[in-house]
Amino acid sequence: MVAPLVTVACLFLPLLLLIFFQNWRKGKNSRFPPGPRGLPIVGNLLHVDSTTLHLQLWELSKKYGPIVSLRFGSRKAIAVCTSELAREVLKDRDLECCGRPKLLGQQTLFFKGYDVIFSPYGEFWREIRKICVLNVLSQKQVATFSPIRHSELKDMMKRISRNASSGKLYNFTEATISLTSTVICRILFGRSYEDNEADGSRFYSLLKGCQEMMVAFFFSDFIPSLGWIDTVTGKKARLRAIFQEVDSFFQDAIDEHLDPKRVVTPENTDITDIILQLQKQRTSSIELTDDVVKAILMDLLLASTDSSSASLVWNMTALLKNPRVMKKLQAEIRGKAGGKEFLDDEDVQNLPYLRAVIKETFRYYPPGPILVQRETNEDCVIGGYEIPAKTTLYVNAWAIHKDENNWKNPFEYYPERFMDSNVTFRGTDYEFLPFGSGRRVCPGMPMAIASLDLILANLLNAFDWELPAGMKPEDLDVLTDPGLTVHKRNPLHILPKRVI
Repeated sequence: MVAPLVTVACLFLPLLLLIFFQNWRKGKNSRFPPGPRGLPIVGNLLHVDSTTLHLQLWELSKKYGPIVSLRFGSRKAIAVCTSELAREVLKDRDLECCGRPKLLGQQTLFFKGYDVIFSPYGEFWREIRKICVLNVLSQKQVATFSPIRHSELKDMMKRISRNASSGKLYNFTEATISLTSTVICRILFGRSYEDNEADGSRFYSLLKGCQEMMVAFFFSDFIPSLGWIDTVTGKKARLRAIFQEVDSFFQDAIDEHLDPKRVVTPENTDITDIILQLQKQRTSSIELTDDVVKAILMDLLLASTDSSSASLVWNMTALLKNPRVMKKLQAEIRGKAGGKEFLDDEDVQNLPYLRAVIKETFRYYPPGPILVQRETNEDCVIGGYEIPAKTTLYVNAWAIHKDENNWKNPFEYYPERFMDSNVTFRGTDYEFLPFGSGRRVCPGMPMAIASLDLILANLLNAFDWELPAGMKPEDLDVLTDPGLTVHKRNPLHILPKRVI
């Protein structure tokens, strides 16, 4: 009789211990924020869709409050959806909340996190960020690349003129991707990859593969015990193949710049030259290995091309959906231009309504509706709740930008709200976070704004833009694709008409 009881006890004891441990942890974490109950093992993974995560988190905040807890497999997470909580995370608790979760796709493609965006907070990150801010992304350095932006934009405008003469619809999405990619490649590498068909094919295949892997789901990240599925399905092999292409691409660029026959002058110096010179001088407190150089270049290439092209498309989409704003903005630009065919950087600095339109588009259609995920470096208190170390943090910028406590009529596209406003891009106004805030604020902001101002001003000065025949502004879709940067899903096909 005793033996069967012992057998039963042995079978059920692990289950009883598991239930006790879960209840104990639940009691221990009773001050963790409320949130939807998750399923065993997977947690809330099946409850969210990356395409509309910002909308889903916003809906959850209506039910559970402005700070919502989630569990994605073995990873704990919280989402904050108000400017007050964003201030707490990004300013008051910035030091405790400025880590980055280690995700397989990001760590692999960015050379084990040797970059500014995804490297963990610490001495290495501080040094690598300082290098980028002082030597690559400063206002002064951005200004030196103005001739490149001007040259490529003028070439684009010539192509648009030819299209306008034919009366055919223009693929604005494709054109902006081409423009921003060419500008960034010339700034980074001193060359365009569109001059040669094979180079262009390789370059765009690389970009597409990286964007795919950046948002790919890996079991290894959330349920390590099921990581073998990533191997069986071939996803890890796909990631390795893309990384090898990335590594080869940047190594070729470095080799070109180290060629003894290459003559470097102030006129043709690019960012790769600048970083390789710093590597040679060895003045940094960290070693700038080739992998570190490649990781920095990867940051600049992927972040700049992705966000710039998306922002241009969202701005044009917003203007087409709001003809009143389009007309008012073109009147300002053309009044300032005074018949000039091309506005330079100094001209566009004196266009307050243009800046208001760009801000309102960032508010209404943020390319990054959720800021790049953070992670708590240590236990801390947010919103009165105890948040343990290694908790993933989602700051829902989209929800903050649509909060009626921050904005009057938040679901109305109304650039005038930014006229005579002191709200800036710099991340010090927590109701407006297009570039993030705190230690992890986007260092590429000066370059992004300089390009956006110049391109929009000139395209709206030289051309009128119309929707396809029979399409009304309200018919223009705003569906999105998932990604760290959110793009308009369907290409924007519109009709340009030459004015100047």
